[in-house]
Amino acid sequence: MSEYAFRKIDIDALDEDVLLPSDLYDPDPRGPDGVLSDAKSKSTEVRNLISRGDTAGALNTILTEPPYGEGVDEAKDITTTALLLILNSTRSTEIPAIVKALGPEQQDHLMAYLYKGMAVLGQGTDVSGSVLLTWHEKLTEVAGVGCIVRVMTDRRTL
Repeated sequence: MSEYAFRKIDIDALDEDVLLPSDLYDPDPRGPDGVLSDAKSKSTEVRNLISRGDTAGALNTILTEPPYGEGVDEAKDITTTALLLILNSTRSTEIPAIVKALGPEQQDHLMAYLYKGMAVLGQGTDVSGSVLLTWHEKLTEVAGVGCIVRVMTDRRTL
């Protein structure tokens, strides 16, 4: 019998042409520490804007330059939590006007966060599936199906 169990060998370690996630997109230029401090300050600003009733401003703030890539998981969690707070505190009658006020890139980021929120449903989060689906419906009406395609093909994970 051979000295190696063939099922336990990591063949990617032996291959020189391994495609890493970092090869698929440019890393965030702010660096991990900059991304984390930016996420914390945006989260604080979002809470202040929501307390003043400026949901559109809060959404605009959180969707501008969101954290992506590897090594910034804490910043991603902070940003996702702040975004879900915004989504839960918005009345359904206000959603179309808020979505129309967003730029195309921000609409794509919002769609990515909607799918991220749908992925964590039932895992102890305080997000409602009906809220996410309402936002998804209104966003698709405004941004079209292209928004969904761009999010599904984007290599950067939020």
